[in-house]
Amino acid sequence: MWVSEDVARSWKYAGAAQRGGQFEYSDGCMLTLLTLKVTFRLPFRQLEGFATSILGLMKIDVQVPCYTQICRRQKGLDVPLNISERLKKGACVHVVVDSSGLKIYGECEWRVRKHGYSKRRTWRKIHLALDEGTGEILAQVLTDNKTDDASVLPTLIEQIEAEGIKIGKTGADGAYDTTQCWEILISKDIEPIIPPMENAVYWGDENDQIGDHPRNHALQKIDEGGMEANRKGWKIESGYHRRSKSENGFFRWKTILGEKMYARKTENQQTEAAVKSAVLNRFIQVAAPISIKVA
Repeated sequence: MWVSEDVARSWKYAGAAQRGGQFEYSDGCMLTLLTLKVTFRLPFRQLEGFATSILGLMKIDVQVPCYTQICRRQKGLDVPLNISERLKKGACVHVVVDSSGLKIYGECEWRVRKHGYSKRRTWRKIHLALDEGTGEILAQVLTDNKTDDASVLPTLIEQIEAEGIKIGKTGADGAYDTTQCWEILISKDIEPIIPPMENAVYWGDENDQIGDHPRNHALQKIDEGGMEANRKGWKIESGYHRRSKSENGFFRWKTILGEKMYARKTENQQTEAAVKSAVLNRFIQVAAPISIKVA
């Protein structure tokens, strides 16, 4: 275990005064403790004891805040995603996006299969945008389980651009085949790799004429060999299959950090999701395996 000296020096809050009670511990302190929490899947009481023990063994003379204070400070905490600087300063990246469910509370999977689910079964939806090359999470948004994927894409793109990252291509599944998604990508000079739906029709202009639109080009390519026969060919030619990297990201998330959220309040859940994204990025940067084809 290693704790940065910068974190130890800035353990106490040194910001501007505020109305009411003053913060005693800094945001960096809270972020460090929450990182330990999600990495080792600790409840808040155990987190307080674990952190106290670790800091004592490391002879770092700081006091660990009470577990209730850590829980309260989650709300609205600014969490950087720890994105690699080479992605921010490099060439255009190929972004893949998708979403998956995270359980808050409810029956286990066996109980649902056997007896069905009750009204208490509640989920949240995590939307991720990942770099196709490295698997790093470039943007994340946590919503309720009723929010559709396509409506979140503009927010993901804005987050990535705010980090100074240039996007060359964006791969997504058929759920993103909407006018809004195509328009936001085209307007930003990003190549969309989105498969038209099975019953897709050509998009026309204001005169009902088939326009020179990237979606129409994709649909025409698919129709040349038959909708079913040539859809696979279009996916290979366009590089659509690289979108599976987003599925790998969710697999890492649920295998390493679990598929359940610990926080109960929405604001705290958003912080928890951001911390988990930052942790996964750090894992990739520090200990990602290097695979080399030998035969």
